[in-house]
Amino acid sequence: MGKVKKVIILNDKEIEIVTGDITDESTDAIVNAANSHLQHGGGVAAAIIRAGGYEIQRESNEYVKKHGPVPTGQAAVTGAGNLKAKYVIHTVGPVWRGGNNGEEDKLFQAVYNALLRAHELGIESIAMPAISMGIFGFPKDKGTRIMLKAIEKFFKDYPETSVKKVRIVNLFDEMSEEFLKASKEVFGV
Repeated sequence: MGKVKKVIILNDKEIEIVTGDITDESTDAIVNAANSHLQHGGGVAAAIIRAGGYEIQRESNEYVKKHGPVPTGQAAVTGAGNLKAKYVIHTVGPVWRGGNNGEEDKLFQAVYNALLRAHELGIESIAMPAISMGIFGFPKDKGTRIMLKAIEKFFKDYPETSVKKVRIVNLFDEMSEEFLKASKEVFGV
């Protein structure tokens, strides 16, 4: 489990900003920043396969074979292999193409739909990385605010959700600092 930098309370729900390795999280689910074909070759996705085992990739392949590629902004669920979590929620964030191709909306939907899958699974805790802000190139200042707004909206839309804790887990302090800045803008704390 990573080092908690900040806890934000929204009614009876918690958002934690954490510096650590998402593959070490013992939340009920972790979120994978995935591509549409669920081929986990780089970034967080590759780390999840390394830590959780090839079974996650095999389940991902079966999902795509059965349902087709996961559209940007949507999410799919697999088991978590050897990870401490029970599930991996693979959400497809947008590749940044300058901001005029609906990227902000698609990132919002990717975060919201990952939380919706967690709600449908009836789980209490979820850890997610900075979606699209790595190799997909989404600007960190915009992306962090969008992610926090999507979490806030999900909790407003589903006040009775089983999801009580969202941990935003980043490997590097620099990214956690971006989320701390964004939390001041979004929540005033």
